Amino acid sequence: MTSNPMTQEKIYENVVLDSEPMTVSGAVNKTILLLLVTFATGIFTWTQAFAGYMDKVVMLMWVGIIAGLILAIIMRFKPQNAKLLSIGYAVCEGLAIGGLSAMYEMQLQGIVANAALITFLTLFVMLFLYKAGVIKATDTFKKVIYTATFSIMIFYLASIVISFFNPNFIAIWNTGWLGIVLSLVFCGVAALNFILDFDFIEQGAQKMAPKYFEWFGAFSLLVTIVWLYLELLRLLAQLSRNR
Repeated sequence: MTSNPMTQEKIYENVVLDSEPMTVSGAVNKTILLLLVTFATGIFTWTQAFAGYMDKVVMLMWVGIIAGLILAIIMRFKPQNAKLLSIGYAVCEGLAIGGLSAMYEMQLQGIVANAALITFLTLFVMLFLYKAGVIKATDTFKKVIYTATFSIMIFYLASIVISFFNPNFIAIWNTGWLGIVLSLVFCGVAALNFILDFDFIEQGAQKMAPKYFEWFGAFSLLVTIVWLYLELLRLLAQLSRNR
């Protein structure tokens, strides 16, 4: 999960157009490709989980999480290598969310399909609101969403650190009505990050950024899609437990 610092326009500074420029359609096509790679890799860990190889699945999940984070950090400073790095990131995300999705599905049948459906419905709704001008990526909007997302990142990191000393801490905010409220807030912020992604891609096309930024924009969208999907999985699980 990320605040999508990948979408900050500063990354376009000091870049030189030495080939054809990026396009919105090119970024869309590459987003679809990355989603397919993520899905294909996720199917592997999913099937391994249902085959009973949970130790292997957990190991692959951690490899995916750690390697994906490393690739994301590298890409922030090496956007010219976005094609290879974004495909690698998609593979890592597939390893992670495939296993995690299987774990949720074993506990609550049908939750994965529901989370995926809501994720993509949200994506298209946010795209419609953006194109219709209902939600505009103004400077104030960007600052608010960047701040909110960065705060969530800090919350995640602090929770992980505290859980080493108090294993029950995560359970406190991950269950009950407090957990549901937090999940709703996190889902809302994740959904609004789509606006930043759309704006980033449009800005890149308007500024005639190099072609490799199509991969960078696609990667940024994938990050937000995965984040929202995982938040929805947690939210739906919490709602089911609190019925």
